Amino acid sequence: MTLYTDLIAAVAATESGFSAFVTDDWKQGRTTYGGLSAALCVEAAQRTFPEAPPLRSAQFAFVGPASGELAIQVRPLRQGKSTLFVAVDLVGEQGVATHGVLTFGAARVSTLSYSEVPAPDVVPPEACESFFPESRQGAPHFSAQFEVRKAGGTRPLAGGDPEYLLWIRHRDPAARSLSALIALADMPPPPAMALFTQFAPISTMTWAMDVVGLPAEEDDGWRLLRTRAETVGEGYSTQEMHLWDRNGHPLVLARQNVAVFA
Repeated sequence: MTLYTDLIAAVAATESGFSAFVTDDWKQGRTTYGGLSAALCVEAAQRTFPEAPPLRSAQFAFVGPASGELAIQVRPLRQGKSTLFVAVDLVGEQGVATHGVLTFGAARVSTLSYSEVPAPDVVPPEACESFFPESRQGAPHFSAQFEVRKAGGTRPLAGGDPEYLLWIRHRDPAARSLSALIALADMPPPPAMALFTQFAPISTMTWAMDVVGLPAEEDDGWRLLRTRAETVGEGYSTQEMHLWDRNGHPLVLARQNVAVFA
């Protein structure tokens, strides 16, 4: 298994940007796992602009398949006094595979402070069963890179409300960077799959996220993820995704639009 930190360490600078090689154990079907594609875009942007302020928001369009040797191209869109907008393209043999627009923003003094994203009350991950079957039948290759425990909700093909509530973390204990957090936040299969009567293809088309916090460096890596399908129909699904640290502090708030072939 290719550890996340080893894959990221192998990302190399080129004349036009960066190159990365994605091994089969990070694939979802014939393409690179979407969370890793997004993470590679974030990693390349941070290396290009090492003095950039914190990442606040990102939008990704998963345009086409990406596997094997990939090129990453980064260009600034606009830089102001406190914000930086960056475009990133992840390019494979068939052209652009992922297009990202990243927004970095410096903290500003403000009289306002408000947060109302409460984490669900669940038992700790040590008391939860595995989300995937022991045989891993039907689980995508990349999912073996993560520990996943079922804290509530349902599973693919299990029926019920299309919502997952999961404890998740990298199997690589050194995967603690911002890009590693992005890679983790897209981990579960779309909750619309709970409504499937048999396995069928799915493909995330767009992913929009806001980064509202970062975990403490000394924590154990467990993150609580709730993702819920809001609409499913005409071959598409919309879903919301919330990610908290073990102490209930919100980290990532996101939305996806997913193509459903069922």
